[in-house]
Amino acid sequence: MRQKATLLKIVCSVVTLLVSTITIATTTSSANTVIPIPTQPQQAIITPGAPNIDAKSYILIDASSGKILAEKNADTRLAPASLTKLMSLYVISSTLKSGTIHLDDKVRISTKAWKTGGSRMFVKAGDEVPVKDLMQGIVVASGNDATVAMAEYVAGTEEAFTSIMNAQAKNLRMNNSHFLDSTGLPNPNHYSTARDFATLAQAITQTYPEDYKLFSEKSFTYNNIHQSNRNRLLWHYQYADGLKTGHTDDAGYCLVASAVKDGTRLISVVMGAPSDQARTEDSIRLLTFGYRFFETHKLYNANTTLTHARVWKGINKETALGVTKDFYVTLPAGQIKNIQANINLNQPIKAPITKGQTYGTLNIVLNGQVLATQPLIALTNNPKGGFFRGMADSVSYSYKKAFSPSNEKANNG
Repeated sequence: MRQKATLLKIVCSVVTLLVSTITIATTTSSANTVIPIPTQPQQAIITPGAPNIDAKSYILIDASSGKILAEKNADTRLAPASLTKLMSLYVISSTLKSGTIHLDDKVRISTKAWKTGGSRMFVKAGDEVPVKDLMQGIVVASGNDATVAMAEYVAGTEEAFTSIMNAQAKNLRMNNSHFLDSTGLPNPNHYSTARDFATLAQAITQTYPEDYKLFSEKSFTYNNIHQSNRNRLLWHYQYADGLKTGHTDDAGYCLVASAVKDGTRLISVVMGAPSDQARTEDSIRLLTFGYRFFETHKLYNANTTLTHARVWKGINKETALGVTKDFYVTLPAGQIKNIQANINLNQPIKAPITKGQTYGTLNIVLNGQVLATQPLIALTNNPKGGFFRGMADSVSYSYKKAFSPSNEKANNG
């Protein structure tokens, strides 16, 4: 009798669990379908076409969202000249951050570095120069000698350093770039694109802010030789704070520029301009266009719960979902109150749930068009539940599936 009573209690518990689960499934939604964003209509500013720029290629992006605001021949492979040094500096910053080298390390200047032609920092063979000085020489003076010296210090030889540059380009998905040296000397097989350099500049500003401040220095003195930064934007555009110029007869005049206004960073790349003045003025035109006709807003913080998804057969019935990184959106000026946020969840979502895995998509919509999208990831683990939970959810899910509106339409059709 005692065993029968125990069995009866178990059966009653299972029935109660099934009934309660079915009730929940039929009376609650599986997730919030819209994340609230103010939707009161707002007068939009008419956005004109991009400026007419006499360069072989250009691009303008927002650094936070990655949104392209203007472009022309952005994927055309061109000679990058000294823009190459941005990738050299990216590799150097990566090595510094890893602790392999340090700013106060003394670098012995080789004969090869000393003899390197073109723009120079004017180091001498046999000198021992601190890393921080050589970095200034690369950024401000565009010193080929300083660049080769650092390449040899980081990787042993410039050839080995160049292989690291190409590996980093691949990691950044700079798919139309190939480097043969650390400085950008002319060679048909040494090339890049405006889009790739925008990607690189974005990575530099976001990954190595402690080194980025070098790009705003207007001058540098070494060995009693004073040199001014070739980036004229630092004098002629109040919001500019970097990055790098480049010039050879083959490449023309090039400039990767960045500026910050009211917390918004824009990056422009001009390649193949006809003169130093043209690359400066064209960069100002692009940046002015971006700031006047577009605006960037941070919508959601990384790793913050944006919705709860119904999870079947898990220890917990719901799992919090969010985005992996801060979610920025760039849109025409005056349109922020006209956007909507919509969620699309994978169906069904079954345990086990793994933190960091994607279980849906967050779309930002403007005037019926998807403006930006981010994957929705689980913010916590949700392991598979026990036998009774699995049984209850199996029955509940079958009930929900059978009597969902979509199935009712199908059955009546």
